[in-house]
Amino acid sequence: MCQIDALTTKRGMEGAWVVERLLNQLLIELDGADQREGVYVIGATNRIDVIDDALLRPGRLGQKYFVPLPSANERHSILKALICSQRKPVSCTVDLDAFARRAECNNLSGADLASLVDEAAKEALDESLELLENGALSISSLCSVASIELSHFEQALSKIKPSVSEQQRKHYEALSQKYSAM
Repeated sequence: MCQIDALTTKRGMEGAWVVERLLNQLLIELDGADQREGVYVIGATNRIDVIDDALLRPGRLGQKYFVPLPSANERHSILKALICSQRKPVSCTVDLDAFARRAECNNLSGADLASLVDEAAKEALDESLELLENGALSISSLCSVASIELSHFEQALSKIKPSVSEQQRKHYEALSQKYSAM
């Protein structure tokens, strides 16, 4: 999958004749696509402002939906899903809902949350291996100790930075307002 803006930048840019030819062919193919039963064309981008306007008109990719960063409830659901799907051993004392509501988590995307869970698991494993090396832990008890605690999530959060800054978030929200009015 690629972002649609890579293939559909606005025409008239110097040296972009290959992209223009591709865009023109895509526009031809999209004309009448809504007449075909069971055919759906979906494009994704975080740069709607560089897409040629002809692609965004009704009958082509006329419907535009802004997908914001996840809310606290959505972050909680994403964290739970990541932990369950990856079978990460999280301590029952960790309150994922409270963690997802922290201000430091506000601009975390789904991908950022995946990195956070992976980093927290790594922190837990590193801690367990250090205890093993120091003789404070036996190999047989390693699996029961390596669960992810709140401290591991906090250490991970100090390392994982949001991939979307507050300024970028505001920019995307402004683009959403501008293009939803079209």
